[in-house]
Amino acid sequence: MTSSKTRRKPGRPKEGPELREVILDKAELLFADHGFNGAKVRDIATEAGVNQALVRYYFGSKQDLFDAVVRRRGSVISGARHVLLDELLSRDVAPTVAELVRCYLRPQWEMKNSGSNGAAFVRLQARLHAEQEEHAFRLRREVYDASVKRYIQALSEVLPEIPKEVISTRMAFAVGTYMFMLNDLGRINDLTDGQVGDLGGAALLDQLETFISAGLAAPLNT
Repeated sequence: MTSSKTRRKPGRPKEGPELREVILDKAELLFADHGFNGAKVRDIATEAGVNQALVRYYFGSKQDLFDAVVRRRGSVISGARHVLLDELLSRDVAPTVAELVRCYLRPQWEMKNSGSNGAAFVRLQARLHAEQEEHAFRLRREVYDASVKRYIQALSEVLPEIPKEVISTRMAFAVGTYMFMLNDLGRINDLTDGQVGDLGGAALLDQLETFISAGLAAPLNT
């Protein structure tokens, strides 16, 4: 006897948290590849194996879906930064600038190397940081500012000779630097005439730590 209920398609996740995560995963990949304007809700629904109405049921508008994608992994990165900073500050000795920079960068590297969706989110994050629209500013502030400001405060205590506003400005430079490098734009290969190529995750992180630490701690111009 055939059930009167609509049967799920083979392989389709059950509705609920599992299906919600599937939609977020597919949306993440498409937003990373095509940007907010280029990604279509119908394509996200198709990739997730659902209809558009179900996407709207879980997330509302396309903007709400995009925001949910950013908050999901962005909060993981920010949360990890808080935890790593707490561990540094709990020690009996003050952290170094390099240690603070490494702890700030590490969650981003771990996300990038956590799989295809983690790498996609890092690309999406770079897109978001390039956006000038006010909604993008508000979203970045909501997700990232609390952790960034804690690192700025910690750096100010380690570098008391440098005004906090200068450290804040240099931190903005640091964000731009690591976002560019994480986006795999291939400029190292170009600028070294092919002699360096792919540094690899660990080597790139080491060099970025050195570069950013030096910039943050540089003496003031007199």
